[in-house]
Amino acid sequence: MESLDDVIDAMIADRVIHRHRRKWLIAVAAILVLAVIIFFTGGWKEHKGRTVDTLDAPTTLKAGRFEIGVTTATIIRTPKTEYSPAKARLEVELQLKNIDEEEHASVDFSGDKLFNWVVPGKDLIKPDNVKCKDKKIIGSPLVYGLPAEACVATFEVSPSFRADQTEFAVWAESYDSDEGLFGASENPYWHNEAPKAVVRVKTTMTTETE
Repeated sequence: MESLDDVIDAMIADRVIHRHRRKWLIAVAAILVLAVIIFFTGGWKEHKGRTVDTLDAPTTLKAGRFEIGVTTATIIRTPKTEYSPAKARLEVELQLKNIDEEEHASVDFSGDKLFNWVVPGKDLIKPDNVKCKDKKIIGSPLVYGLPAEACVATFEVSPSFRADQTEFAVWAESYDSDEGLFGASENPYWHNEAPKAVVRVKTTMTTETE
C-alpha cells in the first residue's frame, strides 16, 4: 500500500506535468499562429527595397536626355449625367525640358517608357497621354535649348478612386551603343531605360462638369 507521502508526491508530479503541458501547448499554438500570419503576409519571402531615391514633389531631376519636373497631381471627377456615366482621371503636372547634349535633336517625351504611375501590388501604369504646349497638343516635340514646357500626364481612373498621395516612377535613357553584337550598330543612341527615381506627390481632388 502506498504511503501518504507517495500519494502526495504523485499528485505534485501530476500537477507539474499538467502545468508544463499547458505551457507547451500554448507555446506551440502561438508558433503555429505566427507561422500562418507570416505565410499569408509573405514574411518568408525576401523583401527588396528600392534601389533608387524617393523624392517629394515639387522636384526636378535630370533623367537622360530630359529634365523632368514633377509638381502636382490632381484627381478630376466628372459626375454622372443623364447622358453619360461618372468618370475620373488623374492629371500630373510636369515641366519637361530637352537637355540632349549628345544629339541636340528635337524629340517627343515618351511617357509610356519614362514616366509611370506606381500602384502597390500592380505593374507600373503607363499614362494615357502626355500633352505639352499649354496642354493642347499630344506628342509635341521638345526642342533642345528651349526653356521647359508645361505638360500634363493623364491616367484614367475609376470614378471612386481616392488617394491623398501618389507615386510616379521616372526612368532615364542612356546614350550608348549595342557594341556591335550580332551585327548591331556600334553607333551610340538613346535607349536602355533604367529607373532613375520615384517621386511622391500629394494628391488633390476637384470636380468638373461636361
